[in-house]
Amino acid sequence: MNQVNIRNFCIIAHIDHGKSTLADRFLELTGTVEKRYMKEQLLDSMDIERERGITIKLAPVRMLYEIRNSKSEILNKSQILNSNISNSLGFRNSNLGFAGSKFILNLIDTPGHVDFTYEVSRSLAAVEGAVLLTDATQGVQAQTIGNLYLAIEQNLAIIPVVNKIDLPNAEVKKTKAELAHLLGCQEEEILCVSGKTGQGVAELLEAIVERVPPPSSQSSVHSSQSLRALIFDSIYDKYRGAVAYVRVFDGQVKKGDKISFMATRSQGEALEVGYFAPKLTPGDGLSAGEIGYIVTGLRDLSGCRVGDTITKQLNNQATKQPVVQLFSGSVVPLSGYKEVKPMVFAGLFPKEGDKYPDLREAVEKLKLNDAAFTFESERSGALGFGFRCGFLGLLHLEIVEERLRREHEVEVITTVPSVAYRVTRTNGEAYTIKGAQEFPDPSSIEQIEEPWVKIDVVAPREYLGAVMQLVQEKRGVYVNTEYLAPPLSGGDARRLEADNTRVILHYELPLAAILVDFYDKLKSVSSGYASLNYELLNYRPTDVVRLDILVAEDPVEALATIVYADDAQAAGRKIVAALKDTIPRGQFEIKIQAVLGGKVVASERVKPFRKDVTAKLYGGDVTRKMKLLEKQKRGKQKMIARGAGKVDIPPEAYLAVLKR
Repeated sequence: MNQVNIRNFCIIAHIDHGKSTLADRFLELTGTVEKRYMKEQLLDSMDIERERGITIKLAPVRMLYEIRNSKSEILNKSQILNSNISNSLGFRNSNLGFAGSKFILNLIDTPGHVDFTYEVSRSLAAVEGAVLLTDATQGVQAQTIGNLYLAIEQNLAIIPVVNKIDLPNAEVKKTKAELAHLLGCQEEEILCVSGKTGQGVAELLEAIVERVPPPSSQSSVHSSQSLRALIFDSIYDKYRGAVAYVRVFDGQVKKGDKISFMATRSQGEALEVGYFAPKLTPGDGLSAGEIGYIVTGLRDLSGCRVGDTITKQLNNQATKQPVVQLFSGSVVPLSGYKEVKPMVFAGLFPKEGDKYPDLREAVEKLKLNDAAFTFESERSGALGFGFRCGFLGLLHLEIVEERLRREHEVEVITTVPSVAYRVTRTNGEAYTIKGAQEFPDPSSIEQIEEPWVKIDVVAPREYLGAVMQLVQEKRGVYVNTEYLAPPLSGGDARRLEADNTRVILHYELPLAAILVDFYDKLKSVSSGYASLNYELLNYRPTDVVRLDILVAEDPVEALATIVYADDAQAAGRKIVAALKDTIPRGQFEIKIQAVLGGKVVASERVKPFRKDVTAKLYGGDVTRKMKLLEKQKRGKQKMIARGAGKVDIPPEAYLAVLKR
């Protein structure tokens, strides 16, 4: 099909604003999936996505849409004449009616949580347009704004849409006003739909064909050798190797073509080429402007990297020259993606030492499917061999743990997460530490710097004071406040009091401050109405120390954490209290201590089980009871003298420390 009849777009929104439900209506309306196979959130293929009700992975799908309305003569003349492909496709007639025309709509459904922003940015680089979805009951949220800025950076056509208009508490007029103020557009340009009932979805599809420009070739070379396909995602198939999800920008690829990866310099063969319907569906091939997949057959997972450019191998039998040298002069790699910067670091160790090879294989496969996940080998004296892993947030960490357990059947122990600190020693040496295990001797430290983030908090005006107090308690630095409302007419400031205007608070604060429980507290002080978006800012000096945890007088390396010096005692109390409630009781008393530089700053005790040795007594003096209890006490002391044994800390205890 000609490029002019292709539309590539994605849906972006805040979490739980109805992206996957709207995608379901698209699939139904275009007949992509038969009704007997339809189910809610069809594109959310993982069990964990369905259980939590959130989208974790981007999901592409191809839909065939036919315009039946004669009024939908909507491929704007200016779009065609301004496109790079107008002359080659022969559009010289000004009468551009498309009633009865068929279009290929390539949709990419994206996550909404801030921890999966990298999935959104990769999706945006593969399309020409974005549907900006906003919940009519919640209005513009923090991630709505964050994703909008990502789309603007990619210079995409943006279609503002208000969703959930069928709900009785929907505030459509107010939401449209907020969107119009945010985008600087007219309210008439904003569409209203209901992803649940399907109201307005047909009009949205027509608007996508009208407003999203067709793909255009980025190269002046159109030979079969000028293939350039961008890898925006990938999966691993145990029978066929790495499967690359690609957007073809130039040239074409079909089954049997010899392909090369320009960044990794790996070589392979297109064992199968097809598209998403939404399952992998083999096709005749992919040409410029299309989105699909290529089964590469690569077993070396490092050879298929997200952001790499796939091109065709040249016939080098006569020259005997490396393939990379042959195509480097004529084919320029696509720009790819910005390198992801992990926000949170934690150690992952196998619960059983002999499972390390299984864990290594699992994290390599997970990395292929999750480009924001990073890892490097690490050895712990207490936990053995494992990996120091980087994540974009605590939810990302939790999802990776769950996927390792479910998809790869590997049980792991997770160390307490930490941010990356920059340490400067007294001898001038500077390096980065990613966990408490790497914390140096305090006497050798000249300066420690921690990462700071810029946060945007969107909340109703009535919760402004509570939110500001919370952020300031977390060491936040105030920047400014914006109002999510159109400009007031006549300077009538009383309108701010009259309606429930929402505000955007801009703050700068340490990343470590939002790592543990900030989001939960933010929801609590705002009655669930506030939303949060953040991005890395810079590094600034700080005063932090290492806090060690002793269980049964043995240090537990996995529970060591880095805390602020003035908050060490409070943090220690929270940790030991959390451990006391999760470590199971045994035959002996278990001491739990938080130690700072050899000094115990907090302590708790887990009481032992005790047999009721007085149950057989039925009378007599109280001394008989005391005699039996003393005998039991001496027996316990004898057992302790022989060794209390090792305390097995359950995974729930580590999780309790994370959330403390």
